[in-house]
Amino acid sequence: MHRRHVRSLPRLLAALGLLSVAAAPAVGHPTSPEPQARALQAPAPQAPDPLSLWLDPNTPAALQAAAYRRLGRTEDAALIDRIATRPQATWLTGANPGPAVRALTTEAALAGRTALLVAYHLPHRDCGSFSAGGADNERDYRAYIDSFAEGLGDRGALVVLEPDAVPQALADCPQTGTADPLALLAHAVERLKQQPRARVYVDAGNPDWMPDVSWLARGLRQAGVDGADGFALNVSNFQTTQSVLSYGRRVADALGGGAHFVVDTSRNGNGPYTGVDAWCNPPGRALGSPPTTDTGVPGVDAYLWIKRPGESDGTCRGGPPAGHWWPEYALDLARAAPD
Repeated sequence: MHRRHVRSLPRLLAALGLLSVAAAPAVGHPTSPEPQARALQAPAPQAPDPLSLWLDPNTPAALQAAAYRRLGRTEDAALIDRIATRPQATWLTGANPGPAVRALTTEAALAGRTALLVAYHLPHRDCGSFSAGGADNERDYRAYIDSFAEGLGDRGALVVLEPDAVPQALADCPQTGTADPLALLAHAVERLKQQPRARVYVDAGNPDWMPDVSWLARGLRQAGVDGADGFALNVSNFQTTQSVLSYGRRVADALGGGAHFVVDTSRNGNGPYTGVDAWCNPPGRALGSPPTTDTGVPGVDAYLWIKRPGESDGTCRGGPPAGHWWPEYALDLARAAPD
């Protein structure tokens, strides 16, 4: 199977006082908290105007770099700055994300920038694996989406919707309860797009997971992609940008042509690992190209750092639980990155 369980869990704004976030230990090992397309007829839709993405000053990487400086580890601090100085996504996993979404988008708006957010609370999330959790039922998930949307208000945000959910629903995730994940995703798209400046991208996995793009396209349609701004690829994975672009065009063609997409380039600088458990903290990987919403590639709305580099994929290869900050891995990614 080509599934992956790679996840990033949110570190919300401690400085804004809206959620409780553990302080970074003085020894320099801060941790993250526990889990808490539109219509595709010709002519093709115009590319959205490029956005200026907001840089969160309170990511684990930023705290780690500051801790290294206090310890006199200036070379390590400079390496971690390769992560800390790039805009990254915040993952919202709690039952009531509205206050955090409001805080993040307000800070971004005050800076004249746009927040990058991930909605990640679907029932039976991650098929009960490393990033298990999510809403207890359909009603609670709808309440989560309502809270998320209300937090957005009329402020801009780029929202990646439920990483892995569509491929897992189609391929290899036995569902529990009565919730229909694709129908819930379609509801989420519809509700979030009621907010006037929300750009929503439905996650679609990666090229190594679901090679049958016609099947994937059917699932994306059921998940409401025709009402979204497009789909997202390579979230938390390591496929090369070139292979993802080629795959994304195939998916767009399967959707009828003209669909837009975004690509997670956070850790794909050296491409995928070829050994066992290639999705889980693979060695020898590198940071990818910096995030930008001005790609110069038709149909590609952004290269994004959706997975936060340095946060663990799970308890494999000596890593901490999924979503927890792992400074040694972060340093390895930064060292291997091209200048």
